[in-house]
Amino acid sequence: MSRFEVANKVAELKRLEEAVAEIASKADAIRNEIKNEMNLRGVEEMCAGSYIVKYTNILSSRFDTKKFKEVWGEHTYNFFLRQVPSKRFAIV
Repeated sequence: MSRFEVANKVAELKRLEEAVAEIASKADAIRNEIKNEMNLRGVEEMCAGSYIVKYTNILSSRFDTKKFKEVWGEHTYNFFLRQVPSKRFAIV
């Protein structure tokens, strides 16, 4: 692929990413309107045509890295860390 072709592909990719971001923003706005309506009604589940919409509270558990370091120390924390190689794609 020539530099010109790569430049055209990058420009096309940037246009598509902007369109995706715009659509995602619109979807988030609609999602928030539905959530607000459910909050106003005080419901966690609602029928909407042929769909069932659920907006429920959940409880999740996460590892508290800061607390672990305070109790067991930075050295112990670092002992259990491992490096994982990966690649990052970016257009700047």
